[in-house]
Amino acid sequence: MPGRPQAGFTYPEAGATLSGAPLPPPGYHLLCVHTGLGHGERLARAAGEALLSWRMHRAAGATVDTAAPRAEPGAEVTVSLGAGPLRLTAPCRVAGIVREPGRVGFAYGTLPGHPVTGEEAFFVERLPGGAVRLAVVSFSRAAAWYARAAGPLTRAGQRAVARRYGRALRRLVREAGRAG
Repeated sequence: MPGRPQAGFTYPEAGATLSGAPLPPPGYHLLCVHTGLGHGERLARAAGEALLSWRMHRAAGATVDTAAPRAEPGAEVTVSLGAGPLRLTAPCRVAGIVREPGRVGFAYGTLPGHPVTGEEAFFVERLPGGAVRLAVVSFSRAAAWYARAAGPLTRAGQRAVARRYGRALRRLVREAGRAG
């Protein structure tokens, strides 16, 4: 229902990163970060599993508080980064999952208490030629006073965290490749 947040989300466009709708919706900032992970179907499967089981988030140094062992529609998760008074806590709900040939991932949307409002999606994609990458796509705008006060620094922080996720996932799949 446009104009009103859906099912507790703090924004009305829940699922937009999964729908193929033009991004960003009016009034939001768009973020797209791609990280090469390697090549091959086996690597893509390992990366997809690390993504859906929250291992990528944890390997990036995030605390993940959820009752759901895997990302699944409706699962609530609180992701926290930082320490002490600089710790940012971000409550979210999984808006949807993607399982397609050559692409797996999920999107979660912000819940009350998140410093921004919007949605972030994570996709492991197998490209023509066999290259595998992580795509992080989000649209957001500041919600908390400190996110508004930080202005462009908030977006720079989001970009840095997306890159951190990519490096963590690359490290996880390389370690899995050496172990297997």
